[in-house]
Amino acid sequence: MIDLRVLRDDPDLVRASQRVRGADEGVVDALLAADDARRAAVARADALRAEQKAASRSVAKAGADERAHLLARARDLAAQVKAAEADQAAADAALRAAQLAVPNVVEDGVPPGGEDDFVTLETVGIVPEVAEPRDHTEIGAALRAIDTERGAKVSGARFYFLIGVGAQLELALVNLAMEQAAAAGFVPVIAPALVKPETMEGTGFLGAHAAEVYKLADDELYLVGTSEVALAGYHANEILDRDSLPLRYAGFSSCFRREAGSYGKDTKGIIRVHWFDKVEMFSYVPAEDAREEHQRLLAWERQFLDTLELAYRVIDVAAGDLGSSAARKYDCEAWFPSQGTYRELTSTSNCTTFQARRLNIRTRGAAGNEPVATLNGTLCAIARTIACLLDHHQQPDGSVYVPAALRPWLGGREVLTPA
Repeated sequence: MIDLRVLRDDPDLVRASQRVRGADEGVVDALLAADDARRAAVARADALRAEQKAASRSVAKAGADERAHLLARARDLAAQVKAAEADQAAADAALRAAQLAVPNVVEDGVPPGGEDDFVTLETVGIVPEVAEPRDHTEIGAALRAIDTERGAKVSGARFYFLIGVGAQLELALVNLAMEQAAAAGFVPVIAPALVKPETMEGTGFLGAHAAEVYKLADDELYLVGTSEVALAGYHANEILDRDSLPLRYAGFSSCFRREAGSYGKDTKGIIRVHWFDKVEMFSYVPAEDAREEHQRLLAWERQFLDTLELAYRVIDVAAGDLGSSAARKYDCEAWFPSQGTYRELTSTSNCTTFQARRLNIRTRGAAGNEPVATLNGTLCAIARTIACLLDHHQQPDGSVYVPAALRPWLGGREVLTPA
């Protein structure tokens, strides 16, 4: 949730954020109205409670001739207080609903517009020249590494098996990512893939992204689309020792996405699938340190892609393509020769205090308890990274070059050759 003080002090800032997102500015006015109504309800309830206390004291001091009248007045005030408290509870609920409808305020400098309006910040590496590139599906089949046909037979469209060297590639990538994360000070975590509704809502995934989420209705649990969700909920309703910050976790989990609205997109292979594994970085920092931490997460993502010897570009994602929790997001897109374009491999988002306010995660500051900032960054989305490695490092003879950093977990192999 956004800071209500920001809304009260500068509602035009929040409206401007909605404009660059291409989103409804009306939610800002609805939140202002809900905030005013809630404050009025609190003031009325407080005034009536004070009057009720005064009336109770008067009854205790009253003589016999006044007592009946004062008792009747006290009973009437008690009924009014009860009604006022019900109104306050309703106003609290309406305010929360209005707050949940307003996405995070974007940072200054975020490009306006939608998915295609990103700004390229840097291009890294040399794009490989492949005369007749094959896509990762064909390469993976030749290596007997990926089996999408049996994945579809067993589970349906957008599922797959990683077999043989494909399974070994996953384990190699997980080990490499966790090794880098631990060296950078992240605590390795194996995170649950099922979370409660309040955790999913707290991270902002039940708003615009609700159609992407799998729900287990019989159990009131959700399957996560990223371990960001579980890691954000890890410290819910806690006050973190300021001296312990930053807290950095590297979470590994399976991830599940319905891919609603993606009909016809990336139907082949393992780029856009319903299930994949991922290593996700997650940071808790003081609010004033969030922008610097965002740059650090991006640097760690770039380090990982450099280690995999990939050509990539870094983009500043446009406001209309941000999730509701993000104030800014950077993507790293690697080159796919078979597609002749860059495709997203990693992303990192600065969620400022937006998620922490929803999840009640605070630290003790000079002015009392205050929300922390949360940030997330994909270190390795395994299936998509395997697809990129096969595509990017394919050789004319049908083999695939293995980056040096992965070789220790692949038996020292320098190339993967068709079975």
